[in-house]
Amino acid sequence: MRKYIFVIGGVMSSVGKGVVSSSIAYLLQTKGYRTTAVKADPYINVDAGTMNPVEHGEVFVTEDGDETDQDIGNYERFLNQNISRANYMTTGRVYLSVIERERNLEYAGKCVEVVPHIPQEIINRIEKAANASRSEITIVEIGGTVGEYQNILFLEAARMMKMRKPNDVVFVLVSYLPIPSAVGEMKTKPTQYAARTLNGAGIQADFIICRAEKELDLPRREKLATFCAIDKDNAISAPDLKSIYEEPLLFEKQNVGEKILKKLHLKSKKSSSNLSHWTSTVSKIYSAKRNIKIAIVGKYFGTGDFTLADSYISVIESVKIACWHQNINPKFSWINSEQFEKDKQSIQLLREFDGIIVPGGFGSRGIEGIIMTCEYARKNKIPYFGLCYGMQIAVIEFARNVAGLTKANTEEIDPKSPDPVIHIMKEQKEKVLKKDYGGSMRLGAYECKLAKGTKAFEAYQRQTIFERHRHRYEFNNDYRDNFEKHGLVISGVNPQNNLVEIIEIKNHPFFVGVQFHPEFKTRFLSPHPLFSAFIIASSKSSSK
Repeated sequence: MRKYIFVIGGVMSSVGKGVVSSSIAYLLQTKGYRTTAVKADPYINVDAGTMNPVEHGEVFVTEDGDETDQDIGNYERFLNQNISRANYMTTGRVYLSVIERERNLEYAGKCVEVVPHIPQEIINRIEKAANASRSEITIVEIGGTVGEYQNILFLEAARMMKMRKPNDVVFVLVSYLPIPSAVGEMKTKPTQYAARTLNGAGIQADFIICRAEKELDLPRREKLATFCAIDKDNAISAPDLKSIYEEPLLFEKQNVGEKILKKLHLKSKKSSSNLSHWTSTVSKIYSAKRNIKIAIVGKYFGTGDFTLADSYISVIESVKIACWHQNINPKFSWINSEQFEKDKQSIQLLREFDGIIVPGGFGSRGIEGIIMTCEYARKNKIPYFGLCYGMQIAVIEFARNVAGLTKANTEEIDPKSPDPVIHIMKEQKEKVLKKDYGGSMRLGAYECKLAKGTKAFEAYQRQTIFERHRHRYEFNNDYRDNFEKHGLVISGVNPQNNLVEIIEIKNHPFFVGVQFHPEFKTRFLSPHPLFSAFIIASSKSSSK
């Protein structure tokens, strides 16, 4: 009999449901259970690929090529496992499936209704994900906040599952408890309303994860027990932490795993949870004494007066994890490449940094500023790591300033460029003409062969790798011989279609561009080898 845990948000968004889901799934793993995690996004979009990263955050690509929510990345980093497309759904994806089935007469002439057919499709998808991963306990994170119209059908699906399998379903409410500065007291009332709103959907929370600036105290636990109808010991304290990776340890101290197993009528399969490797890795976060300064140069940072790091969350986590494993503490700076276009002298501020990352992106905005960044890093021997778009722009800079092709560009920006050193992939050209954009890029894991004696081979220590992609444009092989004569190193190639996957610059401490997204394969307990190599090079730059 499979078991299910639904994680639902209260009071406000961004309270950390994804981290809570990941932490619970990891803790139950340490108790001997096979777990997986599912994300239910309330958007009408069929997948996350068509969502603005500034509004929604990073698009995380799975091994099997699905464009998903960034929380899937959290699940993979915590659980040390690949999460498949079966584990991600949106309102749009659910409705699309139901409509397609109706058009195919799969409902045998019934009147197809929002309830029960939409919730039943959601249940089918949850059970399919559990079966595909052979999970004994499946954690289902419902996006958004209780009380929103958008996620009511996901809550209805959860209610129906509880009604059918009362001993196999547990509900976790992740809510926020504010501490108004003028009052100086933690307030439970918003969470009480969230719990009652959840009751209005026919769901009683079994646990409340209490997110707050500080730890939850006994009076607040008792209030939540009284007004939210839970055991006071099931009000779990979740104060702000220096790192999200501390949360499993915090929950273990409060016996969260055992409490959930008891609610599911299960017992731990192990006499004790082994979190030693996790604990020792978390300790490195605090023991790191050296700092290095990393500049992330891109264009998806700003939202009004605020900086939204979620646009590149997997890149950030990959850098952090690689640093911690080297006993180094990273210091990030977010630099909008457009400022270099407005003030060319401001490029000198890059001199302050030990390493520079240019992450993925699309479109023309800020591209000349990123080209200036590549040139500065190349000439001044600052470690540079270009990811997808960052690799393509590095090729353009090399073409213009080393190979003498002064009008070189990517066809994405200038389709009439006399030297399209980055051009559209053959199979993508027809899709773009038809405006077939959704889920149609080169997505998922592809093979790459590494050349010996290169930075890439030194990092991976093997010749064949598989990395995840998300792009329509590629390195133009018509220019390959010319670039190699001028010192560009082609260190990784896809053997099936001869696609250039990795480029390097000779006689540079670390100048590597990759067509893929290595950040999607980082795990907390095992940093990605290319990020580790970049951090090691940056730390040497810092020492100098």
